Amino acid sequence: MEHAVVEGESFSPDCSTLLMPALSIGNVGQLAVDLLVSSSGARRVAYLDEPSVLPCAGNDAFGPDAVGDLALALEAYESPSHRLAFIQQRSPIITGMVVSFAKNVANFISSVEKDHVVILSSLDSGKRRVIDATSDMQVYYLSSCNEDGSDPKCENLGWKKLEEYDPSQQRWMYLLSLVEGGDLSDDMASDPDEMTANDYYSSLPFAALFSACKAKGLKVTCVLCYCSEGDNMPESFQLAEAVCKLVAQDPKQFYGNGSIGWTIPLSWKSVYGPPPDLSIF
Repeated sequence: MEHAVVEGESFSPDCSTLLMPALSIGNVGQLAVDLLVSSSGARRVAYLDEPSVLPCAGNDAFGPDAVGDLALALEAYESPSHRLAFIQQRSPIITGMVVSFAKNVANFISSVEKDHVVILSSLDSGKRRVIDATSDMQVYYLSSCNEDGSDPKCENLGWKKLEEYDPSQQRWMYLLSLVEGGDLSDDMASDPDEMTANDYYSSLPFAALFSACKAKGLKVTCVLCYCSEGDNMPESFQLAEAVCKLVAQDPKQFYGNGSIGWTIPLSWKSVYGPPPDLSIF
């Protein structure tokens, strides 16, 4: 990132764990970060300037009332009482700039000295090899704890490691070389239609962020779930609760007005736009 416009005090060293979304199908990661920021009472500490993210602006995202406080494409928040920091991303990355974005994010996180990066993202259920017949959402993970992506702490939470991650697989190796400064090679510039199922995962923003943070020596954990396009708010609740378990937080202790402690962000009221004009019926 070129620079951060910091509001008030500088970044707190006490907020050593940073949570952020990686954009993907259904926007579950973004919705979960919205929920965590709103429910933790986090305050915005910076607007982040990143040239690879498309600009956008909107009204106050969290409320309780829309008072004209601008929300921009990339912002940082902190909740000292929960010892958590957040980056929220509200617009997509320019095509072809995902690796550049990931490297800039990793450099920024390293510069503000965060100990643990948690990336929240969703995966296309159409790419799933085995369908889980249970009604509960299955949480998957990818960790820098071990070279194969495994982490005993995540396993103890009942999560499954993303089986498609293979650091020796060609595209994962290529992604690592890119974040370390390598150039595009002809044999990797293949037609998207010829990509294998494993290639799909390594092409997603979470994979670039994971590889870039790992290359910087940061501890990084990806928390993932499968979903389809549509109303993915239920998945966002479950993903947010899963992240709370990872960072040893109890959702019921968040500043909330709901039965389980969550505070619904103001911006969620307009996710699907206003109701239809009844005069058209």
